[in-house]
Amino acid sequence: MPPTPSPLRRLFGYFARHKSALTLGGLCVIASAGFSLLKPLIIGSAVNELATAVRRGVMVRYGLLLVGTAMCEGLFLLLQRRIIIGESRRIEYEMRNDFYGHLQSLPVAYYQEQRTGDLLSRATNDLASVRMLIGPAVMHSLSSLIVVIGAFVMMLRINREMALLSLISVPVIILMVRYFGQRIHVKFKAVQDYFGDISARVQENLAGVRVVRAFGRERAEGQLFAAMNREYVERNRTVIKLTAMFYPGLHAMIGLLFCLIFYLGSRAMILGTLSIGSFIAFQLYLGRMVWPLIALGWVTNLFQRGMASMVRLHEVWSIQPEVQADSGERVLVPVRGEIEIRHLTFTYAGSSRPTLRDIDLHVRPGETVGIVGRTGSGKSTLLALITRTFEPPPGTILIDRRPIESFPTSQLRQWIGAVPQETFLFSESIAENIRFGRRDASPQDVQESAGLAGLSGDVASFPQGLETLIGERGITLSGGQKQRTAIARALVRDPAILILDDSLSAVDTNTEEQILRALREIRKGRTALIVSHRVSSVKDADTIIVIDDGRIVERGTHDALLEQDGYYANLYRRQTLEEEIAEIA
Repeated sequence: MPPTPSPLRRLFGYFARHKSALTLGGLCVIASAGFSLLKPLIIGSAVNELATAVRRGVMVRYGLLLVGTAMCEGLFLLLQRRIIIGESRRIEYEMRNDFYGHLQSLPVAYYQEQRTGDLLSRATNDLASVRMLIGPAVMHSLSSLIVVIGAFVMMLRINREMALLSLISVPVIILMVRYFGQRIHVKFKAVQDYFGDISARVQENLAGVRVVRAFGRERAEGQLFAAMNREYVERNRTVIKLTAMFYPGLHAMIGLLFCLIFYLGSRAMILGTLSIGSFIAFQLYLGRMVWPLIALGWVTNLFQRGMASMVRLHEVWSIQPEVQADSGERVLVPVRGEIEIRHLTFTYAGSSRPTLRDIDLHVRPGETVGIVGRTGSGKSTLLALITRTFEPPPGTILIDRRPIESFPTSQLRQWIGAVPQETFLFSESIAENIRFGRRDASPQDVQESAGLAGLSGDVASFPQGLETLIGERGITLSGGQKQRTAIARALVRDPAILILDDSLSAVDTNTEEQILRALREIRKGRTALIVSHRVSSVKDADTIIVIDDGRIVERGTHDALLEQDGYYANLYRRQTLEEEIAEIA
């Protein structure tokens, strides 16, 4: 795996993609700065000529020169802004897409440790700060550098002593920029980090609004948010205070410099060693040199903010995906659905104890396997490894006698219709949530999948049928309706391998029986793996395995496992008794 580039190197990589346009923008910056430096020279020459005699021709000639120079400067200023700022927007667009694509490739374990609000903050605020670095900061830095060097050269030509004396301010300004710049960088990163905390808190409260209201925590959560908001304001004030000290300090330094130069220039004019036009030109060039140095403070602020944000983005970019999506060779023949697991032992990162131990399982094409076991025994982990949600050890899981790591993940997941244990629905219509399984699904396909999943009766009572909007995470649906929608989403793919991870836990017994009847027909000719804590969901499977503490401890048909009188038999008797008691009650 190639080494992860540094934040600065990654930024230069985006510059390299747009080097032609940025080079053209840089040339426009040079041209604009060049015409800007011509104006003091024109004004100084005009003053010298008009000091002897005021003539209309001289005034018209120099007036036209000034207007022409200003127009050329304005034209190139417009072009540099359109090109460089425009390219910064394009780079931001590319970075945003790359960042989102990288987020999509990261392992599930990463999201178990991160907060959604913080990631959203990085994808919005931090990217905007980086765009300000790429556009205005780079543009004004180049312009300021050219103007400062050009103005100093012209000042040397006018009066060497005063020009060299004006350099006294440069190291002071550089020290101030360095001192305040470092502190602004640290403080602004702290501000952005805390903004991520606030975003995460708001996101969690909005997502869990039902829990907040159920426990009457509205006022307490509001007070907590107000306290976090005050802390965010205080952290911003520290940045503002540094900036408020920075800019007045620069202005005071430059004001003293102008007073000194004015005094020396006045003496030189009295002695006759400096003309009034040259002195005016020198003052204008001094302004041209000094004010970019002040702008350098603003640019430094942008650089520090942008680099602080780039570091935050780099923290996410530096996380490598566990599964290499583009690896493997696509298979052209239809998949049969044979699954073979050989001596599979799997341990989660950061854990010292294996979740699965020495799992061996052979599932023939079209066969249905039921998986039961205690909570935390490793059932869901086994299914997640088959879909490569987590990366299994090489050569331990095979489909059609080929290791799953030899297939591109996109093709592998096209073959599989998976219903995860935790149902997630998008804030779209029911139809769009089902169509998420297969984007080209026709309305008839969606309708049939909804019927097979047992949704038809519920949909008939909805105001707009399948086109009914269900709110964020399907908040308007019951738990059972969510699970059936997720099942329909998997079925619409017409998958060769169907994986159900405890996907009937939220439906009642009658609805479960209806869905299972439909699934018996659907499962014909396709491989199915069904995890359930209900025996009724798996008793018709061709093979049932019992997983305990990461190992397969029982294996066989429903009747064979009852004869073994182990965990499965005890579970069956307990659930049968519970159903009988429920019927009596």
